[in-house]
Amino acid sequence: MEAWKEKIAGNWKILKGKIQQQYGELTDDDLVYEKGKEDELVGRIQKASGKTKEQVMEWIDKL
Repeated sequence: MEAWKEKIAGNWKILKGKIQQQYGELTDDDLVYEKGKEDELVGRIQKASGKTKEQVMEWIDKL
């Protein structure tokens, strides 16, 4: 499993709060975590942030 996916799986409540602080327009529905659907979650964050998928994955890994 990629490092950013492991980070999401292990620390989602903390990460969700940090993501919502930075991107307040993301709703709880946007940030629903489902195991195996991490790419969909990244896509929603990508849409709100305007970053590329790679940038979002790197950003999550650094949180």
